[in-house]
Amino acid sequence: MIAPARRAAIDALAVIDAGDLDMGSAIARARAGLTDDRDRALLLEIVTGTLRMQAALDYQLSLRVKRPIAKLDAAVLRVLRMSAFQLIYLSRLPASAVINDAVELTRRSGKSSAAGLTNAVLRSVSRDRESLTWPPRENAAEYLAVVHSHPRWLVDRWLHRYGAAATETWLTFNNEHAAMCLAVTRHLTTREALARELAGAGVATEPTGRAAFGLRVIDGRPLGTVAFTEGRFVVQDEASQLIGELATPADGAIALDLCASPGGKTLALSAAVGASGRVIACDVRPQRVRLLATTLARCKVRNAKVVHAPGDGPLPFAEQMFDLVLIDAPCSGLGTVRRDPDIRWRRAPGDLQGFAAAQLELLARAADLVKPGGRLLYSTCSSEPEENEAVVAAFLASRTDYALERSHQTLPFRDHLEAFFGAVLRRT
Repeated sequence: MIAPARRAAIDALAVIDAGDLDMGSAIARARAGLTDDRDRALLLEIVTGTLRMQAALDYQLSLRVKRPIAKLDAAVLRVLRMSAFQLIYLSRLPASAVINDAVELTRRSGKSSAAGLTNAVLRSVSRDRESLTWPPRENAAEYLAVVHSHPRWLVDRWLHRYGAAATETWLTFNNEHAAMCLAVTRHLTTREALARELAGAGVATEPTGRAAFGLRVIDGRPLGTVAFTEGRFVVQDEASQLIGELATPADGAIALDLCASPGGKTLALSAAVGASGRVIACDVRPQRVRLLATTLARCKVRNAKVVHAPGDGPLPFAEQMFDLVLIDAPCSGLGTVRRDPDIRWRRAPGDLQGFAAAQLELLARAADLVKPGGRLLYSTCSSEPEENEAVVAAFLASRTDYALERSHQTLPFRDHLEAFFGAVLRRT
C-alpha cells in the first residue's frame, strides 16, 4: 500500500505540472484527503522540496538514465523526481519504502512498463546518496544553477550584478524554510500585547528585525488561535510589511490601495490615516476582491471601502482625489522564490518586459488620481531591475510633474529578507 502522503504528493505535483492549480491550491486540495498531521506535513515537505530542488534532481537522474530525461513520460519523471528528492534530501525516510512506493506509483500512473526503470534508477540514487557527483565549482554558473537548483538564466543575471559569493548566499536563502510572519492589526492591539496573547495560546514569536509591527513565528499554530479569528493579525511577509512603512500617509489622509488583496498593506494604510482618514482598497479579480473584503471584515477595519476595479481603461475615481496611491503591481514574483519555489520554473527572461509594460501602464492609469504634493508608492515583489528601477525611470521620463522621493530594495544576500522593491514618487 502506497503511503498516503506520497500518494497525495504525486497527485498535487500532477495538477501543478498540468497548470490546473498553483502550488498552494494543489497542496490545500491534497491535504483535505489526509487525516494525520504527520502525513500533511510530509505532503508539504515533498511537494515544495521536489519543486524547489528540481534542477538538482534532474541532474542526478540524467546521470542514471540513458536517454534525455525530458523524453521520459511526464508521469514517470514526476515519480522519479519526487522519490529522488526523498532519497537525497529526506534521509530520515527508509529508502526501501520510498523506492517500493515509487514503483507502485509508476504502475498506478498506467506506466507499468517503466516500473523496472524506476526501481533501477532510484536504487542507484540510494546507493550513491552519500557521495553524489555534481558539476565542478570552477564553472560557477553551472555549479550554482544545479546544486542550488535555480534556472541558469536567473543565476547568470545575479552573478553579473552581485558576484559569486552574494549569489550563492541568495540561492541558499531561497532554498531555506521561510518562517511565518504576522502583521499586527494596530487599531485592535499592539505587537507586545499580541505576542503575549499568542504565547498564552502556545504560539512562540519574536519581533521582526526590521518591520516595526511584525512578529516572526518560532513555534506553534497562530492560525488556530482566537487572535486570528478575531482579526488581531494577518499573515504578511516582513519585506512586504516594510513596503507599507515606506510612505506612511498623514492622519486624516485619503489613500488608494490599487492592487490591495489580500489586504496586508491596506491594514497598514488604515492604521496610518486613522479614524478620520479613508482608504479605498481595490482589486481586479472577483475572487481577490472577496478575499480582500473577508480580511478587512475579520480585522474590523472601519475606515476602508472595497471597490472592484476594472482591468483596463479609466479608474472610477476623480482626478487629484488621493493623498497617497499605493500600487503593489502584479509582477514576476522572482523576489519570493523562497516562499513560492515553483515560480523559478514558471518564469523566463522574456516575461520581464511584458510585466514591465503592464506595470508602466498601471502607473499611467493612476498618476492623475494623486493630489499635487501627494505621493504615488510603486512596489513589486520582484528582484529584477526591468520591473523596478527601469519602470520608475520610464514613468518619470513621461511625467515631468513627478519626482522620485526615495526608493528601497531588500536583497536576500544582504538583508536575509525576500526581494521587495518600493519607490515613493511625489507629485510636484
